[in-house]
Amino acid sequence: MTKSVKIVSGVSLSVLVLALTFFFLRTTTIEIKTTVPEPSPAEKSVKLFLAGDIMLDRGVKYMIEKEGQGDFKFPFLKMADEMKKADLVFGNLESQISDRGTKVGSIYSFRADPQAIEGLKFAGFNVLSLANNHALDYGREALQDSLNRLIDAGISPVGAGTESQAYFTTIKTVRDTRIAFFAYTDQAPFAWQALAENIGIARVSENNLERIKADLTLARELTDVVIVSLHAGQEYAKEPTLSQTTFSRAFIDAGANIVVNHHSHIVQESEEYRSGYIFYGLGNFVFDQGFSKETTQGEVVEITIENKKIKKVITKEIKINKFFQPELIE
Repeated sequence: MTKSVKIVSGVSLSVLVLALTFFFLRTTTIEIKTTVPEPSPAEKSVKLFLAGDIMLDRGVKYMIEKEGQGDFKFPFLKMADEMKKADLVFGNLESQISDRGTKVGSIYSFRADPQAIEGLKFAGFNVLSLANNHALDYGREALQDSLNRLIDAGISPVGAGTESQAYFTTIKTVRDTRIAFFAYTDQAPFAWQALAENIGIARVSENNLERIKADLTLARELTDVVIVSLHAGQEYAKEPTLSQTTFSRAFIDAGANIVVNHHSHIVQESEEYRSGYIFYGLGNFVFDQGFSKETTQGEVVEITIENKKIKKVITKEIKINKFFQPELIE
């Protein structure tokens, strides 16, 4: 019985092959339709994470050595999982990553150990602003070294370098969405400003505001979302200064979607202005200013982009613990 079944099956198969061969010889075209499911909004969306001031020297370094066994991942252990949910992570770096240069700043001068780069990578940082009042604490040699180290680690520095590097935008593309980043400060000597091939930072003032606005307008035409970091205002002030509001709103008018301010070290108000969002102070993210409640509290901003447009903007509160580690307030 088993043998006869095999024979019948074989004959049937032969007939089927002949029939199919005849069919294909007589048919000139064959249309095959395949249905591909549309990606869900979640699959197409882009997530951004914006953080405040980051300083990996002084007391933070002490805690890394004392409590973290020298591992620079230590400051970010409580936040890394949340940050890694984002496609792009941005913050303001107040301590250059270098072992070069000579201190030329005040007693409040910061320069982080080159190993600190591992902590930034672990936390998921893709873009960091260097346009701040600590960029040249150890001179141009340290700043150049820091730029090189960040780039080598796959982290894009903005707001520092030669004039073209400091003022030019950094564009990140995620799932066909193009996001432009700029960074400026008005909290540094004019001598620190990047000019021609002289390394420095992107300084904003009334003298070059029109040029900067033109850059933002062009970036908006060429990309989908424009984000600007502004290091301005007054330290520990609860309200933004006139320069903060003036520059921030001018940036939005020129085409920016998001303007995030740094430097206050405490949380300041935020506002929806025209078609954009302004955060006047996110406060500290990783810092050793444990002398007040305000300086140990901060905010992070999470942005969802869908179909190349900002869909959702939310803020979350963080608290910096006694080891100078930020963690979400549930």
